Amino acid sequence: MFEIIPNLSEGRDSAVVAAAVDAVAATGARVVDSSSDVVHHRTVLTIVGNGAQVFDAAMALAGVAVERIDLRGHSGVHPRIGALDVLPFVPLRDASLAEAVELAHRAGAEIWRRYGVPSFYYGAAAKLTEREMLPAIRRNAAWVPDEGDVLRHVSAGAIAIGAREILIAFNIELATGDLSVATEIARTIRERNGGLRTLRALGLPRQEGCVQVSLNVTDYAATPLYRIVELVRSLASRRGVELLGCELVGCLPWAAVEASAAYYLGVTAL
Repeated sequence: MFEIIPNLSEGRDSAVVAAAVDAVAATGARVVDSSSDVVHHRTVLTIVGNGAQVFDAAMALAGVAVERIDLRGHSGVHPRIGALDVLPFVPLRDASLAEAVELAHRAGAEIWRRYGVPSFYYGAAAKLTEREMLPAIRRNAAWVPDEGDVLRHVSAGAIAIGAREILIAFNIELATGDLSVATEIARTIRERNGGLRTLRALGLPRQEGCVQVSLNVTDYAATPLYRIVELVRSLASRRGVELLGCELVGCLPWAAVEASAAYYLGVTAL
């Protein structure tokens, strides 16, 4: 069994999201979660199935993205390089990371053949060391893709296709309209700047009176959610800012829930 977590650059048109979900369902893969955000202008789908099913689901989603999403008129606070922006393959039951890498490479080659959309490989699927981290691909717009002979498809951009272990997408909202508070906290806590191991973080605007620390937790055992929340709470408090709440994007392992529940209840997790 594998999981794919495609990120589509569409969070406002429910008809496009419904078309994406229907396209996946037709392949035999199963959509277990769909999360759309109008400010990010982004939808994250969590899809499970065997190797053939998630491969076919990826092809179907790429087709919907090319047909229905045009980046030339796109605006949203989340950084993006493509209509189907991110496509990670994750091994689950009885699957290996090496198999996920093979699926990722097959997907990139076939998407280019069918739709003319180029791809960059990241994570365990990266063919170049400097492309292992997804943020590096976003920052380097002039990089030549790993698949395809154009820098970008005219309307659908490019795709970052990866292979990785389970990741938790988790956001913390702060009661302030000052974006610098969120960006400073993100810079302090993320691994890239010497913060918590395995943690990636960005500061993003949310709405009037609210900003967001947007997080990718790549090893929830090494960096549990409660530790992140309490660190952000402490750093925000020093700036006179309170936490408004937290947001989960997609799914997370039950063990991560148990660990945080045990911490806040003051009990020992089994």
